[in-house]
Amino acid sequence: MEAIVYEEFGGAEVLRHESGVALPVPGPGEVRVKTAAVGVNPVDWKRRYGWIEHFYPTTFPAVPGLEFAGTVDAIGEGVTEFAVGDEVFGWSTTGAYAGYAIADIVAPKPAGLSWEHAVSIPVAGETAQRVLDALGVREGETLLLHGAAGAVGAVAVQLAVAAGVTVIGTASERNHAFLRELGAIPVTYGDGLADRVRAAAPQGVDAVFDAAGHDTLPVSLELLGGATARVVTIAATDADAHGVVFSGLRVADDVARRWLTEHAGLAVEGRLRLDIAEVLPLKEAARAQELSESGHARGKIVLKL
Repeated sequence: MEAIVYEEFGGAEVLRHESGVALPVPGPGEVRVKTAAVGVNPVDWKRRYGWIEHFYPTTFPAVPGLEFAGTVDAIGEGVTEFAVGDEVFGWSTTGAYAGYAIADIVAPKPAGLSWEHAVSIPVAGETAQRVLDALGVREGETLLLHGAAGAVGAVAVQLAVAAGVTVIGTASERNHAFLRELGAIPVTYGDGLADRVRAAAPQGVDAVFDAAGHDTLPVSLELLGGATARVVTIAATDADAHGVVFSGLRVADDVARRWLTEHAGLAVEGRLRLDIAEVLPLKEAARAQELSESGHARGKIVLKL
């Protein structure tokens, strides 16, 4: 099968498009999926650099990618809820940047959801929901969300707004109209951010969700009076130095499966908007990761097979 493979840590140049890679075999409780679309996420290139080995240890040769959408091709022992030919989406255990992937956390793909939109759900939906739950934001509160126009940020905005939370979202000015459409109050990041947030939220900020990194924690703590209890980052590598929680591990498998189904249902009903930034062929995985790393993509970057 074709796959993207890397055998050392480094920049996008370490990624190779190979054919003739051995077909993976599903074990007990697993399915093999013929991939139709693959989601590209910041965690992919952070793993490629070797930056998050404490969360995701790497064994070389490695195939990148956590999320996929495709058709069940084979089933392992004990699998009864899926059959060959079922259209599914979910989390890969073998790396999703490949013609076939092994998975044990999957959900049926609704007929009304495209491959590209289905593959936009697993990582962004789980991450957004996990952090919002960890922060305990509730109706009537105000959330500051850094990186609100990205794939994770946009989902988090919508889930929080639907729960009655006021969301102040940082983004470049070109994404402000988009954030307003999602129900957030946009502010431009950079120098003077604290003053702009205070002007947008004179009632104050109750919690901070950092999906951007880039020196966002000092200003976040300033706005919270130095309190760290309700600040969670998925992007700032210096979280420990600020006493802030870095959230990087997926929730329990049964919860992840439930969220796949719930978020797909919201998308089909039109209650969860999933914007696609760019769709590229698998062989252009290096370009896709570079685009993700640039931080300028609004919405999901997808590799299509």
